[in-house]
Amino acid sequence: MEFITLLLILVNVIVSYKGFSNQAFFDGYKFEVDRILVNKDYKRLITSGFLHINWMHLLFNMLSLYAFSNILESSLGGAKFLTVYMASLIGGDLLSLLIHKHHSDYSAVGASGAVCGIIFASIAIFPGMGVGFFGLPFSIPGWLYGILYVGYSIYGVRSAKDNIGHDAHLGGALIGMLTALAFVPGAFVENYPTILIITLPTLAFIYLIISRPQWLLVDNLFYKTHSDHYSIDHRYNEEKTMNQKQIDKILDKINTKGMDSLSNAEKEKLKQYSKKLR
Repeated sequence: MEFITLLLILVNVIVSYKGFSNQAFFDGYKFEVDRILVNKDYKRLITSGFLHINWMHLLFNMLSLYAFSNILESSLGGAKFLTVYMASLIGGDLLSLLIHKHHSDYSAVGASGAVCGIIFASIAIFPGMGVGFFGLPFSIPGWLYGILYVGYSIYGVRSAKDNIGHDAHLGGALIGMLTALAFVPGAFVENYPTILIITLPTLAFIYLIISRPQWLLVDNLFYKTHSDHYSIDHRYNEEKTMNQKQIDKILDKINTKGMDSLSNAEKEKLKQYSKKLR
């Protein structure tokens, strides 16, 4: 394992473990729209990428990083590899911030955007590489994986049929690929058909986000028909929204009927909520 890859995995494990055991730490560094746009807490664009919901979430992202990192880091060198990783992390979060700028309580964590950047940087430089899937005895060409992934991500953001963080994945993938090509411009000359097929629809879609936001049907927090298959990142978002609705209902009850009207369960819920705000 290359040095920077090992370092990134260690930092992800240490920071995520701290978040698992300390809710205040987790809440202080996760991606949250209001904290970034209103409070100008821009560090969250970076710190959120090193937090994870649980061990399974962390393991999946780190295994994905490990699978693609060695060939890219050995080719680019440690400093350039780290630049691709960090640019992808920030790029994914910026696109997510752009899409969800009106969803004040939208929040997310995870290294998925950065990992997608590493995957697509590898595809841009080595389009003939095989992309395998855990547990399956076959792989597909990297260029085909890239085309399918971009198409699926655009469809996912456009339709809002699930709660997967397609926006951060797509932003990270695009920025990672472009950053790698800036370091290895010769790869574009050799692989431009694949790169253009991936890049052009992604850029066109981002343009639509900026110029025609009414065309988007994106509201992952409040979409009413959820799929049973969605990412652990956004399962957290859904649970957070449901908890807030329960608290709002309790506060309305206090306002109309007084504190004595609460059940023991409602009082306990309110007590737990109060602790989180301290």
